[in-house]
Amino acid sequence: MEISLNGKTALIGGSSKGIGLAIAKRLAASGASITLMARDESHLANIIQELDTQSGQKHQYLVVDFSDFSSYSSIIVNYFKKQTVDILVNNTQGPRSGGALDKSLSDYQQAFDLLFKCAVYTTELALPQMQKKQWGRIINVASITVKEPLNYLVLSNSMRAALVTWAKSLATDIAADQITINNILTGYFDTERISQLNQEKAQKLSISPNEVRAAMEASVPAKRLGKPEEYANLVCFLASEQAGYITGTNIPIDGGLLRSI
Repeated sequence: MEISLNGKTALIGGSSKGIGLAIAKRLAASGASITLMARDESHLANIIQELDTQSGQKHQYLVVDFSDFSSYSSIIVNYFKKQTVDILVNNTQGPRSGGALDKSLSDYQQAFDLLFKCAVYTTELALPQMQKKQWGRIINVASITVKEPLNYLVLSNSMRAALVTWAKSLATDIAADQITINNILTGYFDTERISQLNQEKAQKLSISPNEVRAAMEASVPAKRLGKPEEYANLVCFLASEQAGYITGTNIPIDGGLLRSI
C-alpha cells in the first residue's frame, strides 16, 4: 500500500530520538510537513536537515520540555495561533520508574502533567482546526502496560491508562467530524528509554544490562525487540486517508508479548 500524506502537517512530540524520531522520518517520507518537539535544540536543528523535502514539505521544530507544563503550555498556545495541524502524535518522555510503595503524591502529579495533561491540552488546541477542516488524525503513544501493568512502572501504568480511556471517550465525540483518535500500546522497542530502564533494573538485580536485555527478548514471542521504524509504519497508516474508519482503538505493537485479549 502506498501512503501519501502530501499537503498534511504533523506535530510530533518527543521526536528527537527513538520512536518519535522514527515517526517524524516516516511521515516526512510520505509527504507530510513536520513540526518536531523536544528539549535539545541543536539536535532538533540537525534532524530538520535530514527530513525528506521532495514533496515541497516545510519542516520546523519547537524546543519544549514536557515536564514543565507552564512553559510548555505557553509555547504550544503560541504555536497554534499561527499553525494548523492535520496529524497530532502525542508522545513524551516516560516518567521515572518505580513501584507503588516508592512514589509520593507529587510523583503522581508530575506524571499526570507529563503523560496526561500535555496530551489532553495539545489535543484540545488542535481539535478546532481539525473540526473546521472535517479531517484529523490523533495518535497517542501509550504502552502495553495499560493492559498488563509492570510493577516497576507504576507512574506510567496509571497515567497511560487514564490517557487511553480519555481517548476512547473523545473518539465518540469527534468521529462525525472525520477525526480519528487511536492509542498504540507499545511493547519492547530498541530505544534509549529501554536501555535506561534495563540499566536501572540491572543495578537493582546486581546483573548486567545485557542479561536484562536477553531476558526481555526471550519473553517476547518474536524473540527480539521491535525496531522504531516498524512502529513508525503503523503510525503512518493510522495517519493516512486509508485508516479513516479506525478510531477509538488500542492497538498493541509488541511482537506478541501481550497474553490478554
